[in-house]
Amino acid sequence: MFIVRWVINALAVMLAAYLIPGVSVTNFWAALITALVMGLINAIVRPLVILLTLPVNILTLGLFTLIINALMFWLASAIVPGFAVAGFWPAFGGALVFWAVSWITNSFLRAERV
Repeated sequence: MFIVRWVINALAVMLAAYLIPGVSVTNFWAALITALVMGLINAIVRPLVILLTLPVNILTLGLFTLIINALMFWLASAIVPGFAVAGFWPAFGGALVFWAVSWITNSFLRAERV
């Protein structure tokens, strides 16, 4: 199950690079590494950032989470060679594409378990 999610997330990174100007990935291996780094960032860094920004997140009714997701996507581009994001707005669009594909994937994989 982990491998399937990893490959689908790598394809999501490649889809974001295809759809969003300013997001680029050199090859599939860079996309695989990006998907792995995104998973680690979302598991380790993101919860801490959400906790630290909780007052702002409550004030904006959770919409600040979109900004956090974009910043995490941008952070991954700073870590992974072969994956580049040109600025905040491309990171925002790329994070939205990545989130949408992950959401659809999770929906299908949960439906298979039931």
